[in-house]
Amino acid sequence: MTAPSADTARHPLLDESGLPYGLPDFASITDADLEPAIRAAIDDHAAEVAAVVALPEEPTAENTVVALERSGRALHRVLSTFYGLLGPDATPARLEVDRVVSPLLAAHHSAIMSDPALYARVDTVFRALEDGLLDLDDETARLVRRHHRDLLRAGAGLDDEERGRLTAIDTRLAELTTAFGENLLASTTELAVPVTDEAELEGLPESLRAPLAAAATEAGREGWLIPLGLPTVQPISAWLAHAGLRRRVMEASLRRGATPGHDNTPIVLEIVRLRAERAELLGLRCHADHVLAVETAGTPEAARGLLLDVVDAAVTNARNEAKDLLGGEERELDPADWAYLSERLRAERFEVDDARVRPFFELERTLRDGVMHAASELYGLRFVDRPDLSGYLPDVRVVEVFDEQRTERDAGVGLLLLDYYARPTKRGGAWMSSFRDQSRLLDERPVVVNVMNLSRPADGEPTLLTMDEVTTLFHEFGHALHGLLSDVEYPVFSGTSVPRDFVEFPSQVNEMWARRPDMLARYARHVATGEVIDDDLVARMRQAERFGEGQATVEYLGAALLDLAWHSLTRAEAEEVTDIDAFEARVLADAGLDVPGIHPRYRSRYFQHVFAGGYSAAYYSYFWAEVLDADAAEWFDERGGLQRSSGEAMRREVLSRGGAIDFLDAYRALRGSDPSPRALLRRRGLDSAVVGGGAAVAGGRS
Repeated sequence: MTAPSADTARHPLLDESGLPYGLPDFASITDADLEPAIRAAIDDHAAEVAAVVALPEEPTAENTVVALERSGRALHRVLSTFYGLLGPDATPARLEVDRVVSPLLAAHHSAIMSDPALYARVDTVFRALEDGLLDLDDETARLVRRHHRDLLRAGAGLDDEERGRLTAIDTRLAELTTAFGENLLASTTELAVPVTDEAELEGLPESLRAPLAAAATEAGREGWLIPLGLPTVQPISAWLAHAGLRRRVMEASLRRGATPGHDNTPIVLEIVRLRAERAELLGLRCHADHVLAVETAGTPEAARGLLLDVVDAAVTNARNEAKDLLGGEERELDPADWAYLSERLRAERFEVDDARVRPFFELERTLRDGVMHAASELYGLRFVDRPDLSGYLPDVRVVEVFDEQRTERDAGVGLLLLDYYARPTKRGGAWMSSFRDQSRLLDERPVVVNVMNLSRPADGEPTLLTMDEVTTLFHEFGHALHGLLSDVEYPVFSGTSVPRDFVEFPSQVNEMWARRPDMLARYARHVATGEVIDDDLVARMRQAERFGEGQATVEYLGAALLDLAWHSLTRAEAEEVTDIDAFEARVLADAGLDVPGIHPRYRSRYFQHVFAGGYSAAYYSYFWAEVLDADAAEWFDERGGLQRSSGEAMRREVLSRGGAIDFLDAYRALRGSDPSPRALLRRRGLDSAVVGGGAAVAGGRS
């Protein structure tokens, strides 16, 4: 066979892959390809947009707005691959590429989005649409309005000097958010807690010790090494009987982002100031006003109000929980002890602890007979492993997804990549991302990824999950379904391209299937005996679900209100903040969340969601989406649970529509009414906290 010539050979990044569904050909991609490909794709995209601007014809929806949607496909393909690799496998070479290209990408985006000539063409189309002179289908009309809105929000209406400053701010913010993430990763790795005395591991099951020994070996250390995850309270603390080790773990967790050489203090302050200045340039009071204007909540006041409505009940519950954990003693509970004492009391009171529960949740059975089965029943999907296709690392599985509603010849929906095990180069947490988004315009089907950070078992041992990990498995699969079942014309609306406070709704509602007795009977079987989890244990698990809900709600509310507080500062107010710890203490005290023994789920220096992710001024969205989720879960229950008719309605009104909908209208079409927070408060045992939250939710904007 003759090798392809240099002229016809595919570029592994810039050209469309020849693999099914456009799966990147990971084997042919090297780190050295990344930066040159990104630079070339930036130039190509700039030229494509310049050609749209230079058209001599009068602007139309097709030659201007749809043309913008078609542009930049090579850049999107390259960046989807790059960032799809960077999150789960942040090698030093990729981190260096990120440092170099982040400001380039910010400047490129800003140059396009603030181009007055481009804005003039889009504005002409927008005005014609608003004046009733265009006859467009609903999705194309929404596309025109979306591009017009985004250009205005990016500064296209500013004068030359203001646009120049906006570009400089965007470029600097890209540098800072990248540096924040790098500092956090480096300090998190640096602060992993070493253990050389096995006696300190008292209480830790052998299945959890083995990964710590492997981590130590990989780091060139003796003994065991406890890696740190994203939240303040490290899950492993629930098992550590040794109080001194628990305190070392907590101290290390709190120091992340504050170690010499990796200190995020100045970065946080500069990010906050620049975001406030950016909002002021755009004629807004603060960054939160800018963000919330396009979320379903509509305003920072609506988001803050929903959170504050539940503070009193959550704090009361948390204080009672602390007293309970201390056996009625009147003293403060050390934050390092909360998880351990809580797990002991939970085990004693409900006879439900992770050691007893985990053998019933083996990863493969949970995935196949639980997560995938629920998706099959609801949406008519079939999942087939594709060992002939390779992921980006050897332990990444590739699964092809089929839809029984389609003809056999055209039944393929897309690909799902599964990357479940922790590695030193993987950022913490769990997430869904995509290497390719669905679009009828581009004739593309999705390639999505689910990522977790499970401890890898010893060779030959099964992977056993905690109930929290089972819930996360279902949650991230809900995001994957949102991407896989997308059926939109334009890529800007594809899958999870929805407001932050709506994107968590499909994933959180998918969690409900994890705990249903009929589902547990299918997938929760003892790994050694095959015994089905018994009804009594399931009942006690359900009773234990609300245990500790006060503490969990308080730590979440603390993080969400910190985020809103930082990003509600005006430019002048942001300039006055110089002490992060004092600011945090003031915000928590003002909200009534300065509860002894409870830190926010994330403190500012390691709050990756908002200072190195896409959740600035939007961390509240998990709670907002849970309002929708809890309300919708009751709707599913009212209709008999795992019913195809309910799945078809969810698919029709929400999952297939991506961002091409009015989100509250879509919810109303599904539920038949406005969302109410009462279902969530019932779920959390905080019913007494309902104080007008329903009006806030119902009054939101799309």
